[in-house]
Amino acid sequence: MFYSGIADEAGKPIETQIRAQKELGWRHIEIRNVEGVNLTDLPDPKFEEVFRKVKEAGLQVSCFASQLANWARPITTSFDIDRTELARAIPRMKRFGTRFIRCMSYPNDKKEPWPESKWRDEVVRRMRELARMAEEGGVTLVHENCDGWGGLGPAETLALIDAVGSKHLRLVFDTGNPVHHGQDGWQYFQRVREYVVYIHIKDYVLIDGKESACYPGEGKGYVREIVRDLLRRGYAGGFSIEPHLAAVVHLGKEASDPEAAYRMYVEYGRRLMALIDEERAAR
Repeated sequence: MFYSGIADEAGKPIETQIRAQKELGWRHIEIRNVEGVNLTDLPDPKFEEVFRKVKEAGLQVSCFASQLANWARPITTSFDIDRTELARAIPRMKRFGTRFIRCMSYPNDKKEPWPESKWRDEVVRRMRELARMAEEGGVTLVHENCDGWGGLGPAETLALIDAVGSKHLRLVFDTGNPVHHGQDGWQYFQRVREYVVYIHIKDYVLIDGKESACYPGEGKGYVREIVRDLLRRGYAGGFSIEPHLAAVVHLGKEASDPEAAYRMYVEYGRRLMALIDEERAAR
């Protein structure tokens, strides 16, 4: 197994993101945004600069945290946007030697919601096409249990995997999202763990019925239980942190104190490593 992190929560510049991973002693990084722009959307010269700096730092990119079918792209969004993004991402993933690209599965339209059957069928149609593209490109989509039809619960997640029927669609399980969505994270994980190939570590406590981000293992995300289960079953994949303590980058919530955000990110990584060390020692 290995550690990684969605490092734009440590800072916007790629130099800051690299510095955080190096301070933690990690060899992997998950890249989402650089200076506020998703890795798949960077102009070619900027991508080449990021590629060079990451490689010179001796880091491996564990996953592209893309925008495919994500919370900001309801099912009414043109599918061409996602096809174009994946087509642009695949050769960049090949450059980095990266196997995984994160996706979701299209939230319903809030203003004019579709009937669930229509929503589901269109999600399946689109995800089959994206999985076909991923297979042809030699990469794997990892679906996050977040916004989208496939994230409504474990039954929908499994139904999506079954309907798409491709080994190039697997799961990234986010430990914090079930708390955010009012789900039981442990039950969810147990149902879908056969298809989980990558883990996002978040955690939340509930205060007056509202979730508040916290350090791993301190909240309701079953982080320790999920880690314990994975270790017992010989999990060899990545644990990638997404703290949400000082910044929620995908929602445009920026850190008011960039240096504090950096320190929180590093502390979050250290606490995860300590938690995993404890679980290893207890085996």
